[in-house]
Amino acid sequence: MLRIGMGYDVHKLVEERKLILGGVEIPHTLGLLGHSDADVLVHAIMDGLLGAIAGGDIGKHFPDTDPKYKGISSIKLLEHVKGLLHKEGAVIHNIDATIIAQKPKMAPHIMTMRENIASALQINIDQINVKATTEEGLGFTGTEQGIASQAIVLLDK
Repeated sequence: MLRIGMGYDVHKLVEERKLILGGVEIPHTLGLLGHSDADVLVHAIMDGLLGAIAGGDIGKHFPDTDPKYKGISSIKLLEHVKGLLHKEGAVIHNIDATIIAQKPKMAPHIMTMRENIASALQINIDQINVKATTEEGLGFTGTEQGIASQAIVLLDK
């Protein structure tokens, strides 16, 4: 049976944190605040995958009150979600994700993000699309207060 899942995540931009998106450390003066590495792209993808199998959300599986997840790579968490999909007999058809950020430019990093996600999920890179957009200076992403990401996934369960 085909199943669709949608994920969304947002984190605040702050000083003295690394900016990690899609498992890529992107040079920038600000980074995302969070319990893990705060990778909003991977978080949105994980929530979409969990939603498609009716598996709750990342807060259920990786609570920010658990010290073992402090500073953890979200790619590692994505690998764990891959295991949950396997247990459910779910096969990913495709993932389409969008990063919403005013700065920095994402285009130079998107291929590596796709490679990292494909590797973690053990799927082909052509099953993953990552794109980026700005909000033309509007809203919290436009004023560089945070970065958001959305993802939609299609899988067979």
